[in-house]
Amino acid sequence: MAQVVLVQPPIEDYYLTRKRTLPYGLMSIAAGLRSHGITTAIMDGLATRKSKPMHRPERFTYMDEFYGRADRSLFCLFHTYRHFGYHLDHIALETARHTPFLVGISSLFSAYHDTAMATAAAIRRRNPNVVIVMGGHHPTLFPEQVIASPDIDYVLRGEGEHSLPLLYRALQENTPVSQIPGIAFQEKSDNVQHPGQQVIQPPYWTPDLSRLPIPDPVDLSYYRRKHQDAIMVVSSRGCPMPCSYCAVSAVSSHGRYRKRPVAHVIKEIQNQAAGRDIGFIDFEDENISLDRTWFLALLAGISKVFADRPPVELRAMNGLFPPSLDLEMIQAMAAAGFRTLNLSVGSMSAAQLKRFRRPDVRAAHDQVLGWAQKQGLDCVSYLIAAAPGQHASDSLADLLYLAARPTLAGLSIFYPAPGSRDYDQCRQSGILPGHFSLMRSTAFPVDHTTTRVQAVTLLRLSRILNYLKHRADAGLAPPCPGPVPHADTLIDPDLDREKVSDRLVQWFLDDGNIRGVDQEGQLYVHKTDPDLCRAFAANMRRYPPVGVKPPRR
Repeated sequence: MAQVVLVQPPIEDYYLTRKRTLPYGLMSIAAGLRSHGITTAIMDGLATRKSKPMHRPERFTYMDEFYGRADRSLFCLFHTYRHFGYHLDHIALETARHTPFLVGISSLFSAYHDTAMATAAAIRRRNPNVVIVMGGHHPTLFPEQVIASPDIDYVLRGEGEHSLPLLYRALQENTPVSQIPGIAFQEKSDNVQHPGQQVIQPPYWTPDLSRLPIPDPVDLSYYRRKHQDAIMVVSSRGCPMPCSYCAVSAVSSHGRYRKRPVAHVIKEIQNQAAGRDIGFIDFEDENISLDRTWFLALLAGISKVFADRPPVELRAMNGLFPPSLDLEMIQAMAAAGFRTLNLSVGSMSAAQLKRFRRPDVRAAHDQVLGWAQKQGLDCVSYLIAAAPGQHASDSLADLLYLAARPTLAGLSIFYPAPGSRDYDQCRQSGILPGHFSLMRSTAFPVDHTTTRVQAVTLLRLSRILNYLKHRADAGLAPPCPGPVPHADTLIDPDLDREKVSDRLVQWFLDDGNIRGVDQEGQLYVHKTDPDLCRAFAANMRRYPPVGVKPPRR
């Protein structure tokens, strides 16, 4: 039994990155509740390998021409819209078994807000009298819409570790709630035609992260990687950089940049590691390496924690800003357990970097690649394509730039993140998608100076590029260009995916058509931009891409 149940809703999309869905925010809020003597449970609606194919919403119809058919190649995209996680009725039943007084539901991303609201409705049907509170990025920005729903009693805007215990006590003791930091709610009214006023307080951002209780270890068996426990840590919140596309940057609506003391972070890692076989730690900070002295102290502390234990792999999957890194830092990262550097680039185009409000990172990026190679570290360089005002030719040049360097290409299709400058620009320019659910990379949401066809082409080309890089790491040259034998060619369905992929690349390098192969071996051509494909194929023929793996020492 728990007085409060915190719920992470399921997700509906074409894919899910499981290792990044650990409900860390709910774990932190749960620690805040428990520090006030409030018993708490977490219902993680994503903590299952179950996923169910489903009909994609009607508003996604335009994407069928990009995703509509299965593809057996190793560089395929998606073709099935799925419900990832538990069924809503199961979540509601498991939540009700705790007989909670209050249920808190997380709604982090606007693209998935519909599912969060459906989760609230399912819980309400199962327990009509429970108090339902919603928090997260979306209700923080759009509280008026969220509290208008009969399934939501309160919204807590901003960060909830401080405000949710206050709300719980106020409701239990029947005292006013209107001055609780970050609160939003619809006052009750017996007049249907004249509902009560909406009370909306500004978001609350924790001023001193060192005062937060450290999250307790929870059962993370679902999130194990390679038979070892995997944990997530957030050692800072917000970001001091002004990037236009980011919803937590210094020019967004998010709270200011704050770091936790190193000792506070190390204590959390020690608590999580006690009696457990930790093999992987993902730091989900926006920019973990900006403060050099602080970061080096953190790495030294982690090395000390795991000095007498098997090595643990560290990642900073939200990205590392190349100009913030130097050789000593990269040496310390390698010693502490980093094996891969996720490098936040944005673009190699000076004009596009200016639009993104980011400094020119090209020289620093190439220098970091050289240092990483000497330390035996892999690299992934993350690009953004299809942003407002961004041209497909510049994004193609970005891919070709990375083709000649020892790094994988992590290409993300731009989506307007509510709270960011680019979201406001899209709205003012009349190019904002008509529904929040379309504000995701998989939906190619902005059809502007880069068209949707060009966007999907760039995404497919990045996959082909990385496939060729993996071949280079295996000592293999790109397949020799050659024509498709005849128009009705079939691929043996029993042929392994690598051989299938080699044949598709061979034909692509010959004529610039990106093909797929379905489960029956039927060959078909994906819808792509022919100019981008031909230019990329011609470059690959002349300048085969370099591999990623550092030379063996």
